[in-house]
Amino acid sequence: MDRPSSAPVPPGPAGDQTLLRVLLALSFSHLLNDTIQSLIPALYPLLKASFQLTFAQIGLITFAFQATASLLQPLVGVYTDRRPLPYSLAAGMGITLVGLVLLSQAASFPALLLASALVGTGSSIFHPEASRLARLASGGKHGFAQSLFQVGGNFGSSLGPLLAALVVVPRGQAHVLWFSLLALLGIAVLAKVGGWYRKSLAGHHAQPAAAHAARPAPLPKRQTVVALAILMVLIFSKYIYLVSLTSYYTFYLIHQFGLSVQQAQFHLFFFLFAVAAGTIIGGPLGDRYGRKYVIWISILGVAPFTLALPYASLPWVVALTVIIGLVLASAFSAILVYAQELVPGRVGLIAGLFFGLAFGVAGIGSALLGKLADHTGIYYVFQLCSFLPLLGLLTAFLPNLEKVAADRAS
Repeated sequence: MDRPSSAPVPPGPAGDQTLLRVLLALSFSHLLNDTIQSLIPALYPLLKASFQLTFAQIGLITFAFQATASLLQPLVGVYTDRRPLPYSLAAGMGITLVGLVLLSQAASFPALLLASALVGTGSSIFHPEASRLARLASGGKHGFAQSLFQVGGNFGSSLGPLLAALVVVPRGQAHVLWFSLLALLGIAVLAKVGGWYRKSLAGHHAQPAAAHAARPAPLPKRQTVVALAILMVLIFSKYIYLVSLTSYYTFYLIHQFGLSVQQAQFHLFFFLFAVAAGTIIGGPLGDRYGRKYVIWISILGVAPFTLALPYASLPWVVALTVIIGLVLASAFSAILVYAQELVPGRVGLIAGLFFGLAFGVAGIGSALLGKLADHTGIYYVFQLCSFLPLLGLLTAFLPNLEKVAADRAS
């Protein structure tokens, strides 16, 4: 079956406007999806106090969410590479809605785990197909499209702690239910996007088969496998470090500087907002200067700041986390597009694999870091994680795909 990811995009101003509207709708839906998802870690201090949870149990909640998201995403990607499902995005948001409602009413730790797992399941359906649609609507600007798609999710992730601090923490867990309105809005937007996708697939099948042939792989199979393995290690370093902040930054601030829960969540918002702002940078820079250089700077370049953070005073901690968020966030779009170019024609598989790996690494990392924090303290966790960006040195072994393409063309 022909793959929709390789379908040519109709040229012209009208087509460009349509594609931009689709990208904006996908980015907005990503914002809604990740606003809901980010409520889970934002509520950790509240849930820890209400249910008398240990740090290890906090880690297990993250693991329940991230494991369902990570394990299912590659499967969803493989399936939809062969059988695209235009309305699966709206269905995924519907599952997220069910998890959100359960989270607002959960009265036990197992119920919290189930609610988190349902939210993760909705995410696993949403991300691979949404990433495919972003590429399909990119008009050839793949890095820009992925960054625009990602920035919606990261802005949503930054809004979660802020909204939790303003709405849920002062009033209680049951007020999580208000966020079901966001899920319903997301379902409506994604149903409309699904209609555009269905029409695009119909037009795709009407075109000659030769127009859809996937480009040949730029590297031999062995080099491709090595490059993918390096990218996975870089995802590991990025997301283990990020999860140390998203899951435990509030606890670190409360423990080290005596902040209140609300104050700590506002600081978490500043960090996540910086992550969102940094996301839009990586894709366009990768389109212009090459993905490898963006990956190199965004992973390894953040190491001096992460190494300094555990020894900084509160004002410097705030400043350092903003810098870390801005720089580190630029990596994912570049890594994802680089991987998609390594394996042409398998957009769903690659998106599912890398989104799944990101969530899986974050989930396992959160559980392990929580266990470690119970035994050694939250400060030691931040000291240990500060070395992870040094794995960015492995970027030196990635081939420069732009140079490979230029050499082939000459």
